[in-house]
Amino acid sequence: MEGAGNDFVVLDATREPFALAREQLRRLADRHFGVGCDQVLVVQKAKDPRNDFGYRIFNADGGEVEQCGNGARCFVKYVRARGLTGKNEIRVETLGGVIVPRLEDDGEVSVDMGPPRLDAPLVQPLEVGGARVELAVLSMGNPHAVQLVADVDAAPVATQGPQLEHHARFPDRVNAGFMQVVDRHALRLRVWERGAGETLSCGTGACAAAVAGMARGLLDSPVRVQTRGGALTIAWAGGDNAVWMKGPARTVFEGRIDLQGPP
Repeated sequence: MEGAGNDFVVLDATREPFALAREQLRRLADRHFGVGCDQVLVVQKAKDPRNDFGYRIFNADGGEVEQCGNGARCFVKYVRARGLTGKNEIRVETLGGVIVPRLEDDGEVSVDMGPPRLDAPLVQPLEVGGARVELAVLSMGNPHAVQLVADVDAAPVATQGPQLEHHARFPDRVNAGFMQVVDRHALRLRVWERGAGETLSCGTGACAAAVAGMARGLLDSPVRVQTRGGALTIAWAGGDNAVWMKGPARTVFEGRIDLQGPP
């Protein structure tokens, strides 16, 4: 499945639970020797009866992460298509908290991503590869560091991205966003995702960039976030209000995977 170019292998563990070794996850995500994806998503039964499903997210390097916004949109389409629910709106447990994706009449998916958590101060200077950069540091259930750039196409994503991901300032690693403000309701974005590298789109990264821009007085809600894989719409009323993300999700193909075979 893919959401704005961010692609996933989605596995159903609701009927028969299973666990995948890190090497199995890496092989699945390998674009040469496996299926190929940015993340592997596992659908599980909810632990809390008030919720509908559990949701585990593994990056291409096999590491588990707290949240994935584009994956959340694919998640609700997957469980509907597989007949696992008849609901248009579901409550999903993640390591980063409960999210609420909703299938809209136009075929796109809106997701209540919960409120952001902003560091204090929001904008912090950091030495990265011998350069001083200013970063907006915040969480959308997973950590983000977003910097403002004049031209996103020329942004040093390939060099500064991994340097920021592994910087000592972020002991759990971080997703590094590079945002260019277009106007009060639009921005362009590239994201270096921890454990995956640069992806065509990052849903939580889009939320983080839009929130950072609004909190700094550079943007007004709603914000259209243009990524290399497509456009997402982010809305936030400020403060402790939830961030809403809306965008596409679709199935590319279906298949069977032998989980008992070699990794």
